[in-house]
Amino acid sequence: VAGLYLVLLERRVAAWFQLRLGPNRVGYQGLLQTMADALKLVSKELTGTIKADKFLYNLAPYFVIVTALMAMSLFPFTKELHAFDINIGIFFLIAISSIGVIGILLAGWSSNNKFALIGAMRSGVQTISYELSVGLSLLTMVLMTGSLQLSEIVEVQKNGWLIVQGHIPAIIAFCIYMIAGTAETNRAPFDLVEAESELGAGFHTEYSGMKFAYFFLAEFINMFIIAAIATTVFFGAYLSPFGITENIPLLGVFWFLIKTLAIIFLMMWFRWTFPRLRIDQLLVLEWKYLLPLNLMNLILMALMVLLGLT
Repeated sequence: VAGLYLVLLERRVAAWFQLRLGPNRVGYQGLLQTMADALKLVSKELTGTIKADKFLYNLAPYFVIVTALMAMSLFPFTKELHAFDINIGIFFLIAISSIGVIGILLAGWSSNNKFALIGAMRSGVQTISYELSVGLSLLTMVLMTGSLQLSEIVEVQKNGWLIVQGHIPAIIAFCIYMIAGTAETNRAPFDLVEAESELGAGFHTEYSGMKFAYFFLAEFINMFIIAAIATTVFFGAYLSPFGITENIPLLGVFWFLIKTLAIIFLMMWFRWTFPRLRIDQLLVLEWKYLLPLNLMNLILMALMVLLGLT
């Protein structure tokens, strides 16, 4: 459901940026449009190519959607509503989100389509490159909190969000995380994996019906995951920004979702503001700029923690 309504939000935000209406016919203000699209995808015929590797072709969508849904279990929506609170939470999130790219590589390879294969190869290069920056920016904050456990990271923020407590290194870490996180989800301006003007639909060119829907939904769920990690690590997760600590049921869920949706809106803003990068520009941005900056920022945060400035 979250995936479906993020699709609707994307359409409405795109329309707002381009001064047009967006979906507004099916249901009140177009609220049932994505439900209608989902029903269409469920009922569509599952097609494929004759020379596709059938086993891998059918397996690929499940890699992508299952890993995306597994990551959802770790988020602390409130202190009580936290399904899977383990002491290596951040590490688990980075590890599980890295597996999704296997599904994309399998989809591109097994489709027996040159456009799908090019899209899959680009995805491998892009995801492996930008995972470094995502991991290092989160490691910068782990260094500050001294814990990988998400519930403990939230507890530390009762005196103020980490982005405020961590001063300049935390702000730099957040900016790098947002750039690298947007690249991780294969969204514009880093959407070389499924560049419509070059590759048709990229790695999922040969998919239809529910198999295509899995890829499509996984992209939006991954966007929610990237935003939810940023909310938890930098902006206090379910904690109220006004210091209200009353145990009002579902208030924590409200704050968590509001912060997460604000970050998702920022990612959508990127999409409708910047032009698509070339593959060489994409890799230069990561290896020449983001990675060295991240390493220097990590050392700066280590010095601040050592001197007791955070």
